[in-house]
Amino acid sequence: MNQQKDIIRDASVLGVPKMLLLGLQHMFAMFGATILVPILVNASFHSVSQVLSIQVTLFCAGFGTLFFHLCSKLKVPAFLGSSFAFLGGFSSIASLDTGIFANMPDVEKLQYACGGILVAGLLYLILALAIKLIGVKVVMRFLPPVVTGPIIICIGLSLAPSAVSNASENWLLAIAALAVIVIFNIWGKGMFKIIPILMGVVISYAFALILHFLGVTNPGGTPIFDFTSVAAAPFLGIPPFRLPKFNLTAILVMAPIAIATMMEHIGDMSAISATVGENFLEDPGLHRTLIGDGIATSLSALIGGPANTTYGENTGVLELSRVHDPKVVRLAAVYAIILSFIPKFSEIIGTMPHAIIGGVSFVLYGMISAIGVRNVVENHVDFTKSRNLIIAGVILVSGLGFSQGITFTIGGTSITLTALAIAAIVGILLNAILPGNDYNFGEDSKADSAL
Repeated sequence: MNQQKDIIRDASVLGVPKMLLLGLQHMFAMFGATILVPILVNASFHSVSQVLSIQVTLFCAGFGTLFFHLCSKLKVPAFLGSSFAFLGGFSSIASLDTGIFANMPDVEKLQYACGGILVAGLLYLILALAIKLIGVKVVMRFLPPVVTGPIIICIGLSLAPSAVSNASENWLLAIAALAVIVIFNIWGKGMFKIIPILMGVVISYAFALILHFLGVTNPGGTPIFDFTSVAAAPFLGIPPFRLPKFNLTAILVMAPIAIATMMEHIGDMSAISATVGENFLEDPGLHRTLIGDGIATSLSALIGGPANTTYGENTGVLELSRVHDPKVVRLAAVYAIILSFIPKFSEIIGTMPHAIIGGVSFVLYGMISAIGVRNVVENHVDFTKSRNLIIAGVILVSGLGFSQGITFTIGGTSITLTALAIAAIVGILLNAILPGNDYNFGEDSKADSAL
């Protein structure tokens, strides 16, 4: 079907069996990245049990996608999976050990992180309202690439130590995972080329299993796998939903990240529009897609899940298959919801060795920063201008230099501003104060799709 010249906008003409397979293809495209988020979050908490549940994550991805489609009038063929942008926030909250966070159980810290994500999702509504009232070009003048690019770079680079720490548990497995991803990404064909992360996880996991059953251990003497939780898990069960908790410190950790993810959303909508040949920024409208993405994120946090975001992997599937029917993407969402009610499947995924996570993270965390660089390059940010150099430089130093954040007390309440929050605040303020902002969204559609 990939050889067909004509684009298919109504997949029902292919028949039910092919529609089901196409939906399965979209599910596999998003699967590796979506389940990797809870795996990475759990590694940052250094917990043997699942702090962020894979079951809940899959449910939130499926439900969030269906909700997004309702908000966008069932027109936009986008899938909402777990956002990697918030990994730094999870890591920061996991390491908090002052004030109310001192000696706090990891599960409760996650609840506070979800409270911050819920607020971050609501920020989408403010941007959607502003776009509806005054237009996207006016709003984007306050969030140009010279601000959003360096912020995204900081998100990726701040996670680099975590990748090295996890990989150091077993460098053989880490290198194997990294090598498989590179091979499939560079030399892969067809479907395999667009799911290199999933292939890296699956093949390195199989390699680790072989080593485990041959009696090989990690360099420290610990076993590579522990299947105790898998044996105890039932085949069917309700995902372990949890309500969020709210604290100003956690909100200030998570909420600023929405600046990056909202820009990612705008870029993804531009990219999907270009791929499908429909102007989704106009119809159903960027304000509608932002509302769908933001509320889906808040609803996810409301039941203990991660933030959602539109997935570029699925845009690649649209280009590959040339089937642009949103119904196919909704089928993938239904598959994700079904898998969320299989605890044993979730526990098997949870046995993933941290070393494999580290190897995968070398690519993923670097790619996050690379996306920020691409944002700057493709939008032709002129660094011969002192204004742009100052803004980018202060953002980078703030985002990477304040590793412990800034803690202060207001009204007896201890508040911590993380490095990313500081970077976002100073970047937006400097962009608003310094003269010479000449960025106009919409003048270069290719560049805007890289946001």
